[in-house]
Amino acid sequence: MLRTLMATAGAVLVMTGAASPTGAAAPTPSVEAYGRLPALTLVRLSPSGERLAYIAEEGGDRVLVVTNTYGEPLVRTPVGDAKVRDIRWAGDNFALVQLSKTYNLGWYYSGAHELSQVLVVDLAGGKSYWVFERGRMVNSVFGVYGLVQHDGRWYGHFGGVALESGKDIIEDGYVDLYRVDLATGETKRLASASDQERDWVVGADGSILANSAYDSGSTQWRLWAGDDRKRLIAEEKDPYGGGNLVGLGRTTGSVVYGSHGADGAMIYREADGPGPGVALADAKPIAGFLRDPATGLLIGYRTSGDQQEDVLFSPKLQARVRGTRKAFPADQLMSLVSWNAAFDRMVVFTEGPGESGTYWLVDIKTGRADDLGRTYPAVEPEHVGTSRMIDYKAADGLALRGVLTLPPGREAKDLPLVVLPHGGPQARDGLGFDWWAQAFASRGYAVFQPNFRGSSGYGAAFVDAGHGEWGRKMQTDISDGIAALAAQGVVDAKRACIVGGSYGGYAALAGVTVQNGFYRCAVSMAGISDLSAMLRWEADRHGRVSEEMRYWKDFMGAKSWSDTSLRDISPAELAKRADAPVLLIHGKDDTVVPIEQSRIMERALRRADKPVEFVELPGEDHWLSGASTRVSMLRAAVAFVEKHNPADAAPTGRVAP
Repeated sequence: MLRTLMATAGAVLVMTGAASPTGAAAPTPSVEAYGRLPALTLVRLSPSGERLAYIAEEGGDRVLVVTNTYGEPLVRTPVGDAKVRDIRWAGDNFALVQLSKTYNLGWYYSGAHELSQVLVVDLAGGKSYWVFERGRMVNSVFGVYGLVQHDGRWYGHFGGVALESGKDIIEDGYVDLYRVDLATGETKRLASASDQERDWVVGADGSILANSAYDSGSTQWRLWAGDDRKRLIAEEKDPYGGGNLVGLGRTTGSVVYGSHGADGAMIYREADGPGPGVALADAKPIAGFLRDPATGLLIGYRTSGDQQEDVLFSPKLQARVRGTRKAFPADQLMSLVSWNAAFDRMVVFTEGPGESGTYWLVDIKTGRADDLGRTYPAVEPEHVGTSRMIDYKAADGLALRGVLTLPPGREAKDLPLVVLPHGGPQARDGLGFDWWAQAFASRGYAVFQPNFRGSSGYGAAFVDAGHGEWGRKMQTDISDGIAALAAQGVVDAKRACIVGGSYGGYAALAGVTVQNGFYRCAVSMAGISDLSAMLRWEADRHGRVSEEMRYWKDFMGAKSWSDTSLRDISPAELAKRADAPVLLIHGKDDTVVPIEQSRIMERALRRADKPVEFVELPGEDHWLSGASTRVSMLRAAVAFVEKHNPADAAPTGRVAP
């Protein structure tokens, strides 16, 4: 199919892609169609704009593919079940693939951890190797601090941990800064850490432009210019980790960092030496940063909100983004994914009504946009439920927002409901194709994703409003949303189940124990059930005096893990009150919420003679990274909800099992 849409005044963007099917409506896709890992992801354009790297599904296998922009393959390597997290380019000849893997480091290092590794694919040299595979180093990367070209050679800067000479024993456990010659793999230590958490920014010539340190005991964060601690840029006291050293600024000698304002909000500033520098974005909430892929310099940022916006400092570049945006339907979301140094070729991603997610290669010079592929190709446009933001108020009057997704082809009246609270809890849900929500919508359910107090994206005061409200007002914010939807006639409040992962899994368990009378069933994926045990586990991993412990205690409203108030909001302690069947799902390799949390809940429910099922996912982590286990999770969750809260029969067409 060939479509032409107006991109800018006097310009036409020609869009190529597969034609939409015609004729009889296709049956609703299977649950597996939503649960599979995206068929195309991590699409990255090289600095010249002549090469693409991405992860794709080909014939049932997941592969790393590098091609030129004409589609001619340069590299095709199966990745199997490897958890690929990111792809970066260093020039046009080095593709850096970041992966993670769960390692059990033994009791001395507090058990299992998710560690990152970086594979360097040298296209010119026809070889690949792991960063830190040579020398006396732990074969893991603890941060990427810049990719720079200096004297004709490309270097990567990474956080690394050294081993003692002649022994397979960690030297001191501190993360130091290393420079790696990407052509040879040779490694050189540039800066050493201490007993404090360190960050660095590396300049275009390979020198250290700035460094920061956080002392967890004193809660003091400081940022200095250069590689020493003499020229102070900024400092603050913060119990949760202090400021944020982001990277290079708009010029070769400047850096960008974040620090907290008087109201607690993170304000990002640009500094080119000692002193606080100037604020970026007029204090707008920033979700991410846009950089020149060749130099690493800052060229823009991405705002935080229900619909994120890409903002470029250059009016010329902003006009290109705005023109590209106009080429797509107004009700669809478009986001920048990758771009070349000249910013005349870019990869964008579209999603929204009738769109499960498509990557496009946009060429500004030719006015052409090529369809690179869809993330969920088995989900046709007519099977994508419409989503919108809704406003409602909590019982105490606090203004709240949430995402409502409606089932395709059904009237928005007295619908059965799946409540899907997010994890975090300091996170948020917004518009866009959510595979979990869309899977339930495809089965005839309205899906509600509440951004309860404590969620991010609504300001520091909104986050602070969640402190001490874990299992309390954070929980009633969710059920208040059900009441608001029922009052509008959209849902039947008597036909609701609650499903969630991580903190959302806790909220699901609390919905049928801390609360009663709201839900027909609860599905907890990697949820917390015993808050006291969770705090003890966090203390073992991070120390009793740490930003992690302070964060969780503040949200839970507890002074310590022995605080008796935790019993009142721990679902495992209240198992006898459970008033609906519970499904527990948990990955065995979870390093964020240990699987023991679900095992504790299962034992408590069985002792109380309450209906419970438990699905353990072998080899799965906290983020549902595995292809087969993600499908297993979704299949079990949907079947459980359909059993205990069946939806109305589909009005027309067929539903795949």
